[in-house]
Amino acid sequence: MNVEYLGLKSISGSLVVVEGIRDASFEEIVEIKTTDGEERMGKIIELAEDYAVVQVYEGTRALSLTNTVTRLTGRPMEVGVSKEILGRVFDGAGRPIDGLGKIFADKYLDVNGKPMNPVSREYPRNYIQTGVSAIDGLTTLIRGQKLPIFSGNGLPHDELAMQIATQAKIEGADNDNFAIIFCAMGVSNDVADYFRTSFEKNGVLQRVVMFLNLSNDPVGERIITPRCALTVAEYLAFEHNMHILVIMTDMTSYAEALREISSSQNEIPSRKGFPGYLYSDLASMYERAGMLNRGTGSITQIPILSMPNDDITHPIPDLTGYITEGQIVLERNLYQKGIYPPVSILPSLSRLMKDGIGEGFTRKDHPDVANQLFAAYSNVQEVRSLASVIGEDELGDTDKKYLQFGRALENELIAQARDENRDIGQTLDLGWQLLKILPREELSRMDTKILDEFYPA
Repeated sequence: MNVEYLGLKSISGSLVVVEGIRDASFEEIVEIKTTDGEERMGKIIELAEDYAVVQVYEGTRALSLTNTVTRLTGRPMEVGVSKEILGRVFDGAGRPIDGLGKIFADKYLDVNGKPMNPVSREYPRNYIQTGVSAIDGLTTLIRGQKLPIFSGNGLPHDELAMQIATQAKIEGADNDNFAIIFCAMGVSNDVADYFRTSFEKNGVLQRVVMFLNLSNDPVGERIITPRCALTVAEYLAFEHNMHILVIMTDMTSYAEALREISSSQNEIPSRKGFPGYLYSDLASMYERAGMLNRGTGSITQIPILSMPNDDITHPIPDLTGYITEGQIVLERNLYQKGIYPPVSILPSLSRLMKDGIGEGFTRKDHPDVANQLFAAYSNVQEVRSLASVIGEDELGDTDKKYLQFGRALENELIAQARDENRDIGQTLDLGWQLLKILPREELSRMDTKILDEFYPA
């Protein structure tokens, strides 16, 4: 028999304290009924002998200290899943908001998921072709990888995420076994509308599941949104052997919501006021990407986070970089030059790239081309610094070639149209055209056999 508790001891932000609770469990879901009959959902985040602290997902507005009714459910936060979930739109707590009615769930799953046994993990190897040269050629995305996009306010990370989502191509996947889980946290209404209309326009909405927590939605709900999305991804990947691409934006909004809730609990803050458990909290979501050896499904994550003041040492990108396998960094200077996507290739990297490119995966010259492009572009920065001191006219012939190479790399390889879909062959051929700007003796990072085949004397 479910017991109801009348009244609250205190209300603070999105937290309420209920006295006299018995037989409750940590992270148990409670149902809260307001004086006007509205039902809200909350989670127990702290337990003591005679009271419980409950985080209310829909916020505490209009709750009464005397007449609020709290009821324990005896279960953790769960989301209903079925194969029919594809093409649907949900709010941050997993409730349908597309007007198509309730989901007839095959089962209900705990949103916290289950840890993947490291022994059962399959090592990621096959690459995902995004159609974006700066990513495919130089920071290759591998199936089962978690590769975040580090951006800044005003930079086109949403457009890049949409381009990746609509152009992504996985070897062995088709429309029947490839799906996209889009998770928005604290985004504005126009950003949510942009993604929804773009998915419709590109004809991929039927293989997309959207979870939308908008900027005017309660902060408490923002914490549960990515967990609902990842639970659906795990269901589709590991029970239906589908390849799932999870796009989560904006992780900065998520971390700031976590900071706000932590402050409400009077927890001791760490750097810039964020809780000391920010690292483990982010890891509990990022580590839900990967593949298992008991099936063919996979989960690939692309978290997007906007760096406050473009500061890559800020706690959110800093900790994210420790957990994930690389990052794609967007640069404001390139964007101001009119280059899209403004991917800064030198601080960008993919730690799993070496295991998913080359002969048998992309093309045998891919590793050499990528290494040489990185090395040459790094030298471009040194030459530009020298030219700013002595002037471009005073540079030697080789240094002038490097300046020409740098401009061509930015305007021809990195820059491309928002709807341009380049395959890996086009990207590598374009890389060779750029490298031929430089004298052959400058290509010191390449194997001689590869040079003889692709760059004849």
